Amino acid sequence: MKKTILTLTTAFVLLIISGCGLPGLSGSSDNTIRIGTLGTSESEILGEVLALMIERETDLNAELVTNLGSSIVQHQGMTTGDLDITSTRYTGTDLAGALGMEPVKDPGKALEIVQREFDEQFAQTWASPYGFENSYSVAVTEEFAEKHGITKVSDLEPYADQLRFGVDNSWVNRVGDGYDAFKKAYFPFGKVYPMNIGLVYQANASGHMDVVLAYSSDGRIKEFNLKVLEDDKKFFPPYDASPVIQDEVLEEHPEIRDVTERLAGTISTEKMQELNYKADVKLQNPGQVAKEFLEENNHFETNKEAKE
Repeated sequence: MKKTILTLTTAFVLLIISGCGLPGLSGSSDNTIRIGTLGTSESEILGEVLALMIERETDLNAELVTNLGSSIVQHQGMTTGDLDITSTRYTGTDLAGALGMEPVKDPGKALEIVQREFDEQFAQTWASPYGFENSYSVAVTEEFAEKHGITKVSDLEPYADQLRFGVDNSWVNRVGDGYDAFKKAYFPFGKVYPMNIGLVYQANASGHMDVVLAYSSDGRIKEFNLKVLEDDKKFFPPYDASPVIQDEVLEEHPEIRDVTERLAGTISTEKMQELNYKADVKLQNPGQVAKEFLEENNHFETNKEAKE
């Protein structure tokens, strides 16, 4: 089996947003499964994992469509039939985006809603989560946490008015789970510095920021030895990650369900941090990271044997 990788340019993404199908994907053969990924290492690694498992466990070929600009673009590709699977969909993201609903703080309820609504509205199966979430998180250096005995966000309150808070540009003005709502749930910080997410981690590690808004599965948490604090007031919505598959694809190829179910619950947030670290910091190819991960876990054969 040969895996194909297609990369979409910005122009292609604009076309799909405008309602056109993905260029070059007018249709695939019955034995080719088209897997869409975001332009992140995390999404590409998991797309590669799915492709490798599908080609190993079934008679199907896999075609990766990479660098999709957002979850909305992924969703559009699914609704137009240009994609068969999207490798990474996040409960909190699609509750607000594809479904236009208010945030749901309970992870189990959020999962239940997206699974039900995606099946009813779009004839798509929201598969069982991989086991990790890529959520907003508050982080400090391990040194700072140890010095002050910090384990959860509320522990920062006595120091908050003296702390510099580095955050993602897009988060500051978010409605619902942005900084204004955060201040009401917790407390304000002395100074807030919006910046590119890529600079946030380095600013914290270099001492220019005291606290940062991080993404829980980001490999740079490992790179800069940061400690993710417990969201003890459950402020941030859950962003558990799952693949989403077209119902008609599962009807034609039910063996794909076995692949996704064998991956369910197998990747912790810490493990995803490690895999992202290999790709983003060590600059390993996402395909190689995926291959090594599956080999280390014997392609989750134990999961298969347990079901049999």
